[in-house]
Amino acid sequence: MAMTVQKPVTSADVARLAGVSQPTVSRALRGEPGVAAATIEKVRRAADALGYVLNETGRSLSTRRTNLVGIVVPELTNPFYPELIEPLRRELDGAGYRSVLIADPGESGFNVVRDLLNGSLAGVLLTTSPMGSNLPQVLKDRRIPYVLVNRVLDLVEADMCSTDNAAGARLAASLIVEIGHRRIAAVLGPGDASNARDRERGFREELAEHGIALPASRALHGPFSYESGHERAVQLLSSTRRPTSVFCANDVLAIGAYNAARSLGLRVPEDLTIVGFDDIAMASWDVFQLTTVRYELPTMAAESVRMLLARIEDPKRSHESLMIPTTLVKRATHGPPSTG
Repeated sequence: MAMTVQKPVTSADVARLAGVSQPTVSRALRGEPGVAAATIEKVRRAADALGYVLNETGRSLSTRRTNLVGIVVPELTNPFYPELIEPLRRELDGAGYRSVLIADPGESGFNVVRDLLNGSLAGVLLTTSPMGSNLPQVLKDRRIPYVLVNRVLDLVEADMCSTDNAAGARLAASLIVEIGHRRIAAVLGPGDASNARDRERGFREELAEHGIALPASRALHGPFSYESGHERAVQLLSSTRRPTSVFCANDVLAIGAYNAARSLGLRVPEDLTIVGFDDIAMASWDVFQLTTVRYELPTMAAESVRMLLARIEDPKRSHESLMIPTTLVKRATHGPPSTG
């Protein structure tokens, strides 16, 4: 029996499946201007179905480098990420680079690997990287410059720009204790995120220094989402001897907790103190006026881009690890525990 040799998928195959011309396939997959969004989506679906990866290595070699930088994000429903992405984009634009936004569903599936490893990117900014992710190592093995933004990895030698998460959480814990709270709870982030881990560690350490324990029943973990904050706050506030204060590992969780408290008839801060982390724009809205931990996202963006461009210029330079300092922003969601 003769063995059938499968031919490699070409852009012509994608063009036939998508019902477009072959040049349109290349332009759509490169993200060049002048291609309708619907056409781009149709071409990408066809490429995914056929397992086609646009190889721009030859094009990159002919021009010596590309001017595209990939920004990998987990999702855009969390309002934190647009507030980080925009200053990253501005910094890259000012340096003559274009940004390509790449959504990572969490497990670095085919689409993410395809977009990162097709030879079209000068470098990558990873704003998400679970502690067990192999993507940083893959990028290192392929010699693609990258920087971890708002994340750290303990076992990977890489450029990293984060905030001092543990110190920021200590500020939150210190405030909560200083104003008299002892029945303290926390709505924490996912266990595989370094910032969630470090915020929990700092919060627990500061409480311990004041002789206060944080039992498992009052330390609930979950995604960095509004729904998670709301659900876990309802669970905490529906218990006997409910907590009088809740630290939330980001502002989106805190806003969820705030609305949960209001839905249960509790007043903030008279009945419940809530402290968040990040100081996203929503935190200062009149309806919330959230007390939170702040760090400068524009500074994080500028330093992250600086690191990446330096890595692109000199792949052998020593790796950097930088922490952006935190401050406490006191607004209207903290107060002493009720005496009633």
